[in-house]
Amino acid sequence: MHPHQPDAGTDALIRLDNVSVAFPVYHGGSRSLKKQILFRGSAGRIGHDASQRVVIQALQDISLTLKTGDRLALIGPNGAGKTTLLRVMAGIYEPTGGTIATRGRISPMLDNSFGIDGDLSGYDNIRMRGLLLGLSPAEIEERLPEIAEFTELGDYLEIPVRTYSSGMMLRLSFAVATCFQPEILLMDEWMVAADAHFMAKAETRIRRFVEDASLMVLSSHDLELCRHWCSRALWLEGGIARELGPIDDVLKSYRMDIR
Repeated sequence: MHPHQPDAGTDALIRLDNVSVAFPVYHGGSRSLKKQILFRGSAGRIGHDASQRVVIQALQDISLTLKTGDRLALIGPNGAGKTTLLRVMAGIYEPTGGTIATRGRISPMLDNSFGIDGDLSGYDNIRMRGLLLGLSPAEIEERLPEIAEFTELGDYLEIPVRTYSSGMMLRLSFAVATCFQPEILLMDEWMVAADAHFMAKAETRIRRFVEDASLMVLSSHDLELCRHWCSRALWLEGGIARELGPIDDVLKSYRMDIR
């Protein structure tokens, strides 16, 4: 089903109705391939589609509604489907079943390398990534000095980003992703490469977004980070929603289960 836009309005919205995502495993008939998938601990569960192809069921029948002011944590083990769900919300993956509706400008922070060309300079990558986020060339040039200052990368912005460390790449990506006030902020294991100084700057900027009542979805294995930033949580396991509710209630259930 194609994602559709709800009626125009000012409030941010993400609505999923029985959303499923399955990835076909081509030439998946051999037992050896199935064994490889199982031992790798791939996201979701192995099954078959209507054409009897082997598929990885990454998400199954996920339903939830998020509105302005909601801050949702996605928790669960590796392979639970958290990143897949974020990519569905961002419009990168299309559901193989069910429907998704979104309203509001989305800023996805899912992958530091998203929209980055290693052969281009930091400045040129800022311009290119800004276009991918839906900014006009004029808007990008207007924000360029502030983005450059926030990264604290100085003259490094003049050279190809393939020379950057992971921490420098994160600074560049974060600055661009947060250079405008998004209605919807999607984050996957953010700030893993950040130093303490930049982490403090980033927290200040994120707090401003949250206080301005934007909708935020955060996927992380850091449960205290989830508790700090989020008011609700969705516990995923094997692509299935185990529990959705207030953050403290879901974290309590999850901790009891992993013990």
